[in-house]
Parts: sequence; structure tokens; C-alpha cells
Amino acid sequence: MQFPRTFRVKQRFDAERVNDISATVQDELTKIGAGEKVRAGQSVAIAGGSRGIANIAEILAAAVEFFLRLDAKPFIFPAMGSHGGATVEGQLHVLETYGITEPRCGCEIRASMDTVSVAESPDGYPIHFDKNAFQADHVLACNRIKLHTDFHGRVQSGLLKMLLIGCGKRNGANFYHRATEEYGFDHMAESNIPLVLAKCHVLGGLAIVENGYEETGLIEGIAAKQLIEREPELLEISKQWMPKLPFEECDILLLDEMGKDISGTGMDTNVIGRKYHEHASDARDSSRVKRIAVRGLTAQSHGNATGIGFSEFCLSSLVENMDVASTRMNCLTSGRVVLATPPMDFLNDKEMLTAALNTIGLCPPDQSRFIWAHNTLDLAEIECSQAYLDEARNRDDLEIIVEPRELPFDEAGHLPLVTSLNGR
Repeated sequence: MQFPRTFRVKQRFDAERVNDISATVQDELTKIGAGEKVRAGQSVAIAGGSRGIANIAEILAAAVEFFLRLDAKPFIFPAMGSHGGATVEGQLHVLETYGITEPRCGCEIRASMDTVSVAESPDGYPIHFDKNAFQADHVLACNRIKLHTDFHGRVQSGLLKMLLIGCGKRNGANFYHRATEEYGFDHMAESNIPLVLAKCHVLGGLAIVENGYEETGLIEGIAAKQLIEREPELLEISKQWMPKLPFEECDILLLDEMGKDISGTGMDTNVIGRKYHEHASDARDSSRVKRIAVRGLTAQSHGNATGIGFSEFCLSSLVENMDVASTRMNCLTSGRVVLATPPMDFLNDKEMLTAALNTIGLCPPDQSRFIWAHNTLDLAEIECSQAYLDEARNRDDLEIIVEPRELPFDEAGHLPLVTSLNGR
């Protein structure tokens, strides 16, 4: 087979950046009146999630330091629904992977899967909340605001989702995901968040927005009563800043890795264009990718390969590293059961790409529209096939940094990581 030749392109994204994380956190907590609301001796439960957020350990440590200065008693608790296999040990391990440990953050971590049913939703199901957090005098959410891989509307992934699904542990996540199938998350947030705010001593939240280079672009403190109004506004900023593929049409998308630290569905549907259908795009998607081939699973996923079902092809090693029980637990809880289904798997990259390129239609493989990226977050520098070269030369937002060359297969048919190629 004649494989497509690829050139290296650099994308230009928005690059707003927070330079002093600790000082910004202190200022934002002061801004929402945390210094006046939290008294000496009171407990503050700070939510820690299950996403690979830039500087998250430093952000949480700065929040802990703020409350310690008030002589309060902060602690961190896992707020990640059913992630980590829905076990205490698994969720602690997820936090540790992101550097969220007691020595690093300067406070106790209280992990439990126990919840309290704090109220009944207007739609008729119980609203669960982490028991340790419910018993605290104050609760502070801390999460990244971004487009969700499944939810649509004004409220997607962020503080409100953490307060409902994350803090609800597996008990709450199970109800919320089932209810989302009928009502949508916007409706759930608007109807249930007022009850959580009234019953669970929510102080507010620290909202994080990342720029296109996976850096902390914004940290904003939001008081509890302003969460429903402010979060959708930050979602619009996140939408403008988020990275994307440089071209809308793609025959083959090759990813070095997928994982829970990258996206809740392993690969971000807002990038791959499969938010509405698992194996096809529609008019609402910004990208139209015909076939997806995935090479590996991040170590931070701990075997949770949720989202593998989006791909048509993968390496056998990815399937071997998949924790089937954890993956199924996550997909059953979310209701997107097809995302746990492994695709065709191959022993090496050459076999996998040969198979994939033979499924794209009449287009000769060497003329195919082929994009090779590390993952759906790391898109600043990627490899693109020669079919895109003329357009790339005429785009102000793209810089060609390496001219077309052959795909560098080794004798065993494997490719290196795209990040290890010259140009990075």
C-alpha cells in the first residue's frame, strides 16, 4: 500500500494564561466572600475530580491554604461519580495520579462512596450527595468548565455537573445519567441545583478554563447564588479557546492515545465530531471524521477505556490494557453502553492503517485526508497528509514546520509517538 505522506503543522490558539496560580486562587476566594463566611474551626469540603486538569493539585493546595489561614479545617473529597471503578481505593488512586495527595495539598482526603439523600428531585428521584461533604460546614466545588462529550445546551461540564453527578457518587450519577436521557442536563441543573445549594452548604466554586495549549487560562471564584447564571457564560469562553482539528473533513484520524484524563469519553467528541452518533457526524458537529484508529490508553485512565467504542480500529495492546469491569461500570452508569465496545484490533500500526485506509471509499490511500495527533487535547502540533498541503499554505492560523515525508514505520510495523517526531 502507498501510505499518505505527512507534513507537520502548528496551529495558533488563544493563549490566555494565569501566571500566578496561588495568588489568583486566594484573590478569587476573597472576591466571593469566603473569608467572611467561613469561621475558625469550621470544616470545608473541597471537591477533587477525575479529569486531567492543568495545575489542579496546585489550585487545590492554594484553596486549602486559604482556609487554613482562617483557622478553618479544610479537607478534600473525591467528587467523580462512578469513576475509579466506583470504589474508595479506585477514587483515591485517581486523585493520586493527578498529584492530589495529603502531603501535596496540605490537608486530609476523606474518601467514601457513602451518600446522603438530601432531597427529592421535582422529577421524582432522590438527590444524593457525598456523606462527608454533606456533614461539612461548607462545600467548595473546583472544576474545569468545558463542552461536554454528551450533554448539550447552556450547562455542560463544570461546577454544576460536579455538584450533581460528581458529588452524587455512583448512587447519584446513576439516577442523573438515566434522567438526562429523558430531560436533558440543562433541565436537571435548573431543577436540582437550587435544592443542592439549599441543603448542602455550598459556598461556591472555583471555575477553571483552559486555553488551547492545555494551560490554565482563567480561574474564577463564583458564589453559590451566581453559579447557574455565570457558568454558561464561562462555557462560551471555553468554547472559543478549546483546541480543534485544523480541517473539517478527515478520512482517517489516528490518535496515539485516549483516556479518562483527556476526556470523559476517552477522546473528546467536540473534536472528533461524534457527539450525536457514535460512528458518524451530523450537521451539528464541527468535524467530520470517517474512521478513527487509536493506538493506546493513558496510564492515568487505570484501564478505564470508556470511549473505545467511538473508534473503528485500535491496537491489540490497547484492548489488553483495558480494565473491562471499570469500563463497563462507567458506561453502564452513563447509559452510553456502546462506548465500552472494542473495535477491530491489530498487532501493529501498519496493519491497522492498511485496514483503515481500505475502508474509506474510492480515494487512493496516498491521497487520503489523514490526520495524526497525540490525543484530542494535544492538538497544537499534528501531522497531516499531503492532501491538505495547499490549503494549509494559505491559512494564517497554520504554520507548516516540516515538509511532507513518509510515515516512519519501524521494522515491526510500529510508528513512534507523534510527539517524538522532529518539529516538536
